[in-house]
Amino acid sequence: MKLLRVGQNGNERPAVLDKNGKFRDISSQVKDLNPDHINFDTINKLQGIDLSSLPELSSAERIGSCITNPSKFIGIGLNFSDHAAEAGLPAPSEPIIFMKATSCICGPNDNIQMLPNSKKLDWEVELGIIIGKEAKHIEQNQSQDHILGYCLVNDVSEREWQIEKMGQWVKGKSHDTYGPIGPYLVTKDDINDVNNLNMSLDLNGKRMQTGNTSTMIFNVDVIVSYVSKFMSLQPGDIITTGTPPGVGMGMKPQLFLKSGDEMNLSIDNLGEQKSKVISL
Repeated sequence: MKLLRVGQNGNERPAVLDKNGKFRDISSQVKDLNPDHINFDTINKLQGIDLSSLPELSSAERIGSCITNPSKFIGIGLNFSDHAAEAGLPAPSEPIIFMKATSCICGPNDNIQMLPNSKKLDWEVELGIIIGKEAKHIEQNQSQDHILGYCLVNDVSEREWQIEKMGQWVKGKSHDTYGPIGPYLVTKDDINDVNNLNMSLDLNGKRMQTGNTSTMIFNVDVIVSYVSKFMSLQPGDIITTGTPPGVGMGMKPQLFLKSGDEMNLSIDNLGEQKSKVISL
């Protein structure tokens, strides 16, 4: 099942993609795709409904973030060995956890804001995990009981703020629009093998990133279990799982985003994002 949110910013309606590719309004069944409704009961309820009987929404409408108001937006750093190598850093022996402010979340095709003092704005195509059941101190073989589904994430990062400013990575990961997610929350039953998904990112029509989730150092089950040992995971929480090589910071010479640049991202069965960088 592919769930999404459709409408202008702040007025999105929850929807589902039916078998014919049409957007169906599910607001009569679910108020919104927020932590109160991102759970297995909601999915079971929707699976019992004839989707064709629900009102159709225009596919021309804006697509918002696939979920809203999560309690946490967690990142896993350097989770692809070849990305760690291009960053000049050793592959981690255990997952590196950082946070993104939830206020950075935006729709998959929304503009990316560039501030006047931003010099090193970068891109990262990533697989996002969506939690559907509280997870606390769980083992790896329990992780799938707590994962509701997956989504496409662009972990937009300002490298000067992230690395050169004192403190933690969160400063370079959290400005408004640095977290495009979606278009869809895809339930895990619609993913044949989450450990074998192709992923890519194009900048102005040129391929920058090509990867596959099979080369992640820590797979989704390891990540969910590991994070749950340090903090409880709540329904609606997002964990973005790292990026393959090809980010601007790793290029020689380095390449960073500028106003007017356009990014196209995709992951198998999770949809596509198309966003443009604009100056503020």
